[in-house]
Amino acid sequence: MTATSAEKPMDSSCLAQLVPLEAVLFDIDGTLCDSDPIHLLAFQQMLQEIGYNGGVPIDEEFFVKHIAGKHNDDIGDYLFPDDRVRAAKFLDDKEALFRSLAKEKVKPIDGLCKLKKWIEDRGLKRAAVTNAPRPNAELMIEILGLSDFFNAVIVGSECEHAKPFPDPYLKALEMLKVSKDHTIIFEDSVSGIKAGVAAGVPVIGLTTQNPAHLLMEAKPAFLIKDYADPKLWAALEDIDKKAGRITA
Repeated sequence: MTATSAEKPMDSSCLAQLVPLEAVLFDIDGTLCDSDPIHLLAFQQMLQEIGYNGGVPIDEEFFVKHIAGKHNDDIGDYLFPDDRVRAAKFLDDKEALFRSLAKEKVKPIDGLCKLKKWIEDRGLKRAAVTNAPRPNAELMIEILGLSDFFNAVIVGSECEHAKPFPDPYLKALEMLKVSKDHTIIFEDSVSGIKAGVAAGVPVIGLTTQNPAHLLMEAKPAFLIKDYADPKLWAALEDIDKKAGRITA
């Protein structure tokens, strides 16, 4: 793959080069909502029940290294390398437990409502792009009140390759009929950022759960704490200025 501008280090001021901005793409877990702690809890409970790791609950470091942002097939191969049938059954049960817990625990990332309005006011296209199973994705979007917000929901398992491959983001660009040169991605995981960068789209990383130094290795445009971060709004103001929405 030829190197793209999105593979080079950027800063928030460089997003103005995307004008006219056409679309905004979002991961879901850890990006729309801080759901990783719920996933961690579900994995801890279920792995402890089967005596994994000698019955000692997995910790956050293990979760970040081996589970967060990864597709379930890859997680299953790691946890149960010699038994794919068991892996599939375990992960189906884990997702059911996650959905049960999520109904009471899922909350939006700070500033998401403000960013949603900014996107809607400018008439931008938007899609959710996730490695989560579709029932999880649709449940979280519903809980967050975003069912009417997204034009499309792209699921990694429904593409030829899931993240960290670019396929899900390339499919989103195709479905929305937008250019990678006029699109922004929001992601919170190393695999997600790698997928966006490989698709040639600038990625803004969120430090919701994963360490900043690990996220930076995946080459995002820049990192933010959440959608209320002043760095994000300075970048969006630069986009508006170049688009003629704000006079200098």
